[in-house]
Order: sequence, then structure tokens, then C-alpha cells
Amino acid sequence: MAAAPFQQLELSLDARPEEELPDRLRRLGLRPGVPVTLTRNRTVLLSFDAGRGLRLHAGYAWAPDHVLQAILRFVAPRATRAERLRARRVFLAFPVERHAPVRPRRARPAEPAEHAPLIAQLERLHAILNGRHFGGRLGTIPVRLSTRMERRLGEFEATHDGRAVAITLSRRHLDRDGWSAATETLLHEMVHQWQCENGMPLDHGRAFRQKARAVGIPPAATVRADTLSASSRPGTIA
Repeated sequence: MAAAPFQQLELSLDARPEEELPDRLRRLGLRPGVPVTLTRNRTVLLSFDAGRGLRLHAGYAWAPDHVLQAILRFVAPRATRAERLRARRVFLAFPVERHAPVRPRRARPAEPAEHAPLIAQLERLHAILNGRHFGGRLGTIPVRLSTRMERRLGEFEATHDGRAVAITLSRRHLDRDGWSAATETLLHEMVHQWQCENGMPLDHGRAFRQKARAVGIPPAATVRADTLSASSRPGTIA
């Protein structure tokens, strides 16, 4: 009989996998001092930021070492695109929600009717910026407006398997700061879309900073939040 692709770790009765995960990652090569945060929601499977550290779905606490090693290869700063794609296939195949279930997703509220003309302009702007800065190679995805974002300016959402889902901008940001600032925020999230569609980690690392400079926006992330979603995204990032 063929072996199961992921064998359950043998743990003692008093073992606490989630508490042990940071130490396991460090034994496997994670740099000392890098924060490890576990999540139990649908918007973050995996993300890495130099300031905030490594964010992982709690289900990875039950993953075997080769899956955790794939996660570390994926976020390694000098990993090639081919290496990251191979690593992503490994860690996305692990059934995290089997070990750390999440609550059912609530239905997304309908967009207010007043947002329709603004969203149409934002989606047109996405198409223009795509052609101007990305050679028209980015996929067409929904651009949304949120009235709930207070500290964040925007957010890029992808599924666990690396499929871009949507870009959301803060309505407050658009009203307060105007279209020039909102265009910069949209470009920031489109750089994350470029990362996602090219098999890169969703982070603010070297590749992000280089691409941000190339498209003419500041390379530093300020009051943003980035995430990948559970449907296909490794996380969500801002």
C-alpha cells in the first residue's frame, strides 16, 4: 500500500504543536529573533515581512519537517522563482484546515450602489496601470472599496494556491487623500498582484522594493496590511 502523502506527527499526549512550532522552525533554519504568528482565519496561510516576521496558518503546527522546510525556502530572500514554485506546491498541499478548522465564511455584504461609479473608475485605472507598468500581463481582477478600513489604505487578496482574488482600497483613503494618493496605493497592491502571479512571496522584501521603484512608487510599506486568502492565496497583504 502506498504511503499517505503526509504522515501524522507522533506526539506525546501533553505535546502542544502550536507552541512548539516556532522552535521547530528555528531548528530547521529560521533566523533567531524572527517573530512567528499563528493565524486561524481564511485570509492568511503564509506571509512574511521583515518587520512583522512570519505569519502562518495554525494548521502547519501539525506539518512534517519537509513541509516546514518548504515554507522556509519559499520566504528565503535569495530563493529563485523555480525554487519558490516547488516549495509552494509542497506547503499548499498540506491540509491545514483539517488540523485547525476555521469558522464558515460569512457572506460578503453587497457593495453600496454609490460605489459603482468609483469602482468602475478604479478598474479602468487598474487596466491603464497594468498596460503602462506591467506590460498588460497582470490578470483582470475585481477592485473593491471598503468603508471598514480605518488604518489600512489597501489590501491585496489571493487564494492558498496563488490565484489573485481582488484588490480592496479604503473609501476613507480615497475621500481624504484623493485620486493621486489612491493611484499610488492601487499600484502598491498591483505590485503584490505581480508577486502573486509570478510565484513570489507576498511581502515587502527586496523584489517588492525593486518593482515598486520601477513603477514609480515609494518602496516602503507604511500603514498597510497584506494577506493571502484560504481559497487559493497563501495570504493577504497590504
